[in-house]
Amino acid sequence: MADTIAAISTAPGEGGIGIVRVSGPESESLMKRLMLSCPENIEPRHAYLGKVVKDSSEAEAEVIDEGIFLFMKAPASYTGEDMLEIQGHGSNVSLKAILAAVLESGLPNVRMADPGEFTKLAFLNGKMDLSQAEAVIDIIKAKSDLSLEIAEGQRAGRLSDCIQDIRSSLLDVLAQMAVDIDYPDEDYGDESGAYSELIDQLRWVHADVEELLDTVSIGRIAREGVRAVIAGKPNAGKSSLMNAILGEGRVIVTDVPGTTRDTVEESASLGGVPIVLVDTAGLRDSDDKVEKIGIEKTTHAIAGADLVILVLDGSQALDEEDDKVISYIGKMSKDHILVVINKEDLGRSVTEEAVLEKLPDVRIISTSLVGKGSLDAARKVSEAVGEMFDLSGINVKETNIVTNQRHVHLLRKASVEIDEAINVLQSGEPVEVAELSAHYAYEALGKIIGEEVGEEILDTVFSKFCLGK
Repeated sequence: MADTIAAISTAPGEGGIGIVRVSGPESESLMKRLMLSCPENIEPRHAYLGKVVKDSSEAEAEVIDEGIFLFMKAPASYTGEDMLEIQGHGSNVSLKAILAAVLESGLPNVRMADPGEFTKLAFLNGKMDLSQAEAVIDIIKAKSDLSLEIAEGQRAGRLSDCIQDIRSSLLDVLAQMAVDIDYPDEDYGDESGAYSELIDQLRWVHADVEELLDTVSIGRIAREGVRAVIAGKPNAGKSSLMNAILGEGRVIVTDVPGTTRDTVEESASLGGVPIVLVDTAGLRDSDDKVEKIGIEKTTHAIAGADLVILVLDGSQALDEEDDKVISYIGKMSKDHILVVINKEDLGRSVTEEAVLEKLPDVRIISTSLVGKGSLDAARKVSEAVGEMFDLSGINVKETNIVTNQRHVHLLRKASVEIDEAINVLQSGEPVEVAELSAHYAYEALGKIIGEEVGEEILDTVFSKFCLGK
């Protein structure tokens, strides 16, 4: 008999409502056991208000909570199995007590769900394919309106449909190759052009795959955000700028150089662009052991940055410490460097011309992070980032954007294999050799939507989910 699984589906903490979710053959029996005065004939997809108890058959049943019971009959449920949701008050104590009552019910094969097991059941029972299942966790973890919209489109099956169309076209090519292998007319050479139709078809398929791969950089930004490192020498105003952007005192600010000893990360949205702000220790020569560790972390953070926001103390002329910071970021694309000349309230000793001599063509803004100047600085940085990483022109309702690294890997493999098949045919080698590469590409695309994937891959995918989902 199949297991019946249960878990708390709402996030830990206090809330108006909390949900315990159950899936499996004992779902209806559990409702009758845990709901006081439960009707004998339960109507699926009908909400019942009732008291939650440990055992409704007891004369003096102990009441745990009062809530809504909702039973869903297979296959018309999220998992494709019989399901039960108990919607109680959003107290951790109450929800844990309800879950304990489920697990201690004495009914056969009732156990705690593994992370992501509800969605895994939905996949195994054909309620969604693997790419749609992965989109569920992207919806849960969405950091911006854009990433949410992309994930919702993938959950609805937009990417799946695209992959199916590409596989269908590739399957037509494989079918024609099979005919050529089984019924060869003659041995063609590379000058005959006999494979031209197959080559053209493979090129069309290859173009479709490459079109998806062209969206990877946008997809990564939408899913993870632009990694923006705030760098500069000590006491230039890096932490003040981060606090201004976040609108809160997230980082300690003093006039003592070297206050920041470690990287500090926070997520935000600037100009409609999801971003991960990283405040760093000031770059300078130091004998302080702890500060040295912070400086080393700063250099690593800069190396992995999508954007460096260089903060300069505009009240003092550029010096060796500024030059040291500039040397670290000088090799980056100038399109991914934003210079903020701070402390203009104290006078201007750093001109834009002096900065452009060292970092040609970079974007520069001048500001003061004192008082109301903080709001102006945050606005200027937000506008600049929005222009540098403009995502406003992306129509996610019409464009498939690839955000998942597993999908990226498989698409790249498919692209390489299709390209190899084309090269084989162009060189006049036997169709059998090209067919093998085309088949590998077909398999790789299938793995995106969950065809021909092993249990190990499924375990890896669903282990990233939270309990209750």
